[in-house]
Amino acid sequence: MVSVSLWTTIVIIFGSLCDGGKILVVPLEGSHWVNMDIILKALHGRGHNVDVMRTYNSWFVKENSTYYNSINVPNTKGINEEFVKDVLNNMIDYERGKSSWLGGVWLFWDMVRAIYESHEMVCQFITNILESEEILKTLMEKQYDLVLTDPGWGAGIILAHKLKVPMVYNVRWTSNGEGHFEIAPSPMSYIPITGSKNTDKMNFFQRVENIFFYLLMDIQCSRFNLAQYQAVCDKYFDPPVRFQELLQGADIWLMRVDFVFEFPRPTMPNIIYIGGFQCKPASALPHDLENFMQSSGEHGVVIMSLGSFISVLPDELTEEIASAFARLPQKVIWRYTGKRPSTLGNNTLLIDWMPQNDLLGHPKTKLFIAHGGTNGVQEALYHGVPVVGIPLFFDQYDNLVRLQSRGGAKIVTIATLDKNTLHATIQEVISDPSYRLSMQRLSHLHRDTPVKPLDSALFWIEFVIRHKGAAHLRSESYKLPC
Repeated sequence: MVSVSLWTTIVIIFGSLCDGGKILVVPLEGSHWVNMDIILKALHGRGHNVDVMRTYNSWFVKENSTYYNSINVPNTKGINEEFVKDVLNNMIDYERGKSSWLGGVWLFWDMVRAIYESHEMVCQFITNILESEEILKTLMEKQYDLVLTDPGWGAGIILAHKLKVPMVYNVRWTSNGEGHFEIAPSPMSYIPITGSKNTDKMNFFQRVENIFFYLLMDIQCSRFNLAQYQAVCDKYFDPPVRFQELLQGADIWLMRVDFVFEFPRPTMPNIIYIGGFQCKPASALPHDLENFMQSSGEHGVVIMSLGSFISVLPDELTEEIASAFARLPQKVIWRYTGKRPSTLGNNTLLIDWMPQNDLLGHPKTKLFIAHGGTNGVQEALYHGVPVVGIPLFFDQYDNLVRLQSRGGAKIVTIATLDKNTLHATIQEVISDPSYRLSMQRLSHLHRDTPVKPLDSALFWIEFVIRHKGAAHLRSESYKLPC
């Protein structure tokens, strides 16, 4: 008798076979590109032809690649390191008490402004495409089978409508907030709003607070973000079209979480959960790193990385972090490109880049200190490594809350971070076996699936190519008038 798992494998292998498709990719920068890039490599390996739209000065999306063709949009700037650095420094100043309570109000509006400006750049990007006869002619002649985009920015959504081709999302966030809120019922009583720092277990006052954060999010998105994209639609599409309808109308939503990580909530048939798709078993480390890991003896190694966006912190913070590390019996690998802290101990190795997945999968790794980006926390969960979280901005605190509520992490805020609090937290998480046991339990749950997340993502992308969409999975709710 053929086992269920064998039948599943047969369906994935033979059910996914299709002629190489033509896929247009409109990505987002930073960590969003890092995980999109993994999907593109896999699509190329299966015989698909992939084109990627990029600004001429893209921060992360390289112009030359062996597995995709780039289409440059001239006269269009994207976000850069300075843009992110300004937002980060303002947030840290407020959290560290360098500004008054009024500074908190200005910080909120500064974040709104920064997000508004990023969408403004994206609207200029899509405007330049729509006004370029040469680019549009090239895109039309390609006759794409699919647009694959990250709806955190709206350019791919508008372009898919212009080209009249099916659309698939690689999604966690949209231009309006967390992706589920655009497509699935989201009761405020047990669905925490990003920024609220709540879990799915809320008392009365937390539920009131949750509604307040929902209203803030709605005002920010509808009055600032959505209005910019609607203006582009109003200018370039006749008959008129609502951007909100375009946003909600994607055929498949490849959601970068699963319910081992995310809190349970209502969902829809065209949401496919691919949380941890970028994770894989650890490979051998470079010789110098392996020697460093082995030299740690019984105490093991702590690794720290604040993700792809954050490479430099204020000197005041790095001095405190380095002091905390110097007091540890463990060795430390710290990905950091800024000024070398004067308090750095002999047990700490500073590096410009680290093979994060391979380090997390190494048996000597005892702890991961992270900012709470989705990619990093998913990799820690996959490998069963407990986390000390230092959230900086956006969704990072909320991601870490999900791990903390399940017993696999502990959060140190920027406001309370010093050498003593960080050292004590590291010692607690390493010495208390419950943190590692909780993460290992989550790891076993995450891995216990009939189909690997990346295989599932590829299947559904090819499904949309084969069937020219997936309209039968879409609710008609997105066509309802506002």
